Amino acid sequence: MRLVAPKPFTYKGGNKAVLLLHGFTGNTGDVRRLGRYLNQRGYTCHAPLFKGHGMGPDKLIETGPDDWWQDVKAGYRFLESEGFKEIAVAGVSLGGVFSLKIGETFPVKGVVSMSGPAKEKGLDDLYKRVRDYAREYKKLEGKDEEQITEELKEFEHKPMPTLKNLRQTIVDTSNNLGSLTSPLFILYGGLDETLYKESAQIIYDHVNTENKQMKGYDQTGHIMTLGGERDKIYEDIYDFLNSLNW
Repeated sequence: MRLVAPKPFTYKGGNKAVLLLHGFTGNTGDVRRLGRYLNQRGYTCHAPLFKGHGMGPDKLIETGPDDWWQDVKAGYRFLESEGFKEIAVAGVSLGGVFSLKIGETFPVKGVVSMSGPAKEKGLDDLYKRVRDYAREYKKLEGKDEEQITEELKEFEHKPMPTLKNLRQTIVDTSNNLGSLTSPLFILYGGLDETLYKESAQIIYDHVNTENKQMKGYDQTGHIMTLGGERDKIYEDIYDFLNSLNW
């Protein structure tokens, strides 16, 4: 089966722009519904696709956080090139980390971080994410369980420097939270791992802005934009963005 890779998207709307960022092993589908919701309410939304994502697992592990950060910066500059002088950013999981990093690095109107880790993730957890991604991708290719099992055995022997680099990116971004001065909305899922609720509090405590809020959603897991409470989450993000001084 020939799979169609996910693509970046741009929904053109009004003169207020939002950069939307997906998660590690995810793709722009993580934030597409949120993008449509905001676009229907007057926002221009752009979501880059991180290098290696939405492709085979071998391609994914050939890339790393430095590549993905370049994609994030390119997304920001794309909106600038389109004439937007005021840009907000919203991301989920790794996208939540990069949203914080954008806020630490560039002038942004506001930052929305969903399920963003601020504590060091275990390498075993990150490895499991990649292995699960590899298994699901091979299923989509139409391979049977026996073939998948054999191919995963081979895949597991490949070096994955991406994982250590990703963990360091999370730590470095967390250590630099004091340089984030833009308005901030932090969201976490009550059904997610405890690490993410603890991370939300760390982020809240260490950013250098008084315009900050934090909210948990009891019936939501990790990819908050696709969970059962997504409509409420979209509404809350929209309200936050509307509260900014555009």
